[in-house]
Amino acid sequence: MTTGSAELDAIVQRLAGTDDPRRRYEYVLWLAKGLAPLPEEFRQEVFKVKGCVSQVYVVGQLSNGLLHWQGDSDAAITKGLLALLIKGLEGLTPQQAAAVDPGFIARTGLQASLTPSRANGFINIFRTMQAQARALAGEQSGDF
Repeated sequence: MTTGSAELDAIVQRLAGTDDPRRRYEYVLWLAKGLAPLPEEFRQEVFKVKGCVSQVYVVGQLSNGLLHWQGDSDAAITKGLLALLIKGLEGLTPQQAAAVDPGFIARTGLQASLTPSRANGFINIFRTMQAQARALAGEQSGDF
């Protein structure tokens, strides 16, 4: 089963390919290190992910019909989960991002290693990104 994003499929395959929860964590933390700093102007309530214990900000923007993401979190593992989603949804159309089935999260095997609040936060980040994608699609088509 594919997600509709080649990059996200590759990440899911990589995570699902290991039985070692520590290796999954290391990969997620490695992704966090690659996340570009979030400009201060985006650290606003409107970009804050609701339902996360950590402070998480995510910003989707459209350029030539494709989504580009930025974000940050004050917790390393959450930042890594955010980076995973940013990497996986980067360059998709808003319609493609909105259509990604959250079932991919279970296929990563991460939920078994995450605390319930982190697993819930991961889903909340994903849903926030999809909501932003749908809003941007509406702006793009003039349904505003």
